[in-house]
Amino acid sequence: MLRVTKAEGRVRTIITVEGQLCSDCVDLIETSCDEALRGKQVHLVLRDVATIDEAGRALLRRLAARGVRLRGRGVYTSYLLRALSAAGRHVPSTAVTNQLPDRDPAQQRL
Repeated sequence: MLRVTKAEGRVRTIITVEGQLCSDCVDLIETSCDEALRGKQVHLVLRDVATIDEAGRALLRRLAARGVRLRGRGVYTSYLLRALSAAGRHVPSTAVTNQLPDRDPAQQRL
């Protein structure tokens, strides 16, 4: 199952993907991002994404190379975005933002 939502603002568009990022949905997501890129920043948020196949990974690399900011919510997607960034596969590190909560300074001392 796939759910794609789009929230348009004056300066940026946020596209949220939930479900599976697989070859069956790559065209839909890529088209949505391409349309939104016309004159605005685009943030692609992966939320509760359980599966990302190789076609999905390739899509993320292409989108990041075009300037789409990638955000991950959840352990798996955050890990995957970090791995793509660390591997240097055409994903600029500035294009990846992991939505991990900041630790409380008091907890860091423990």
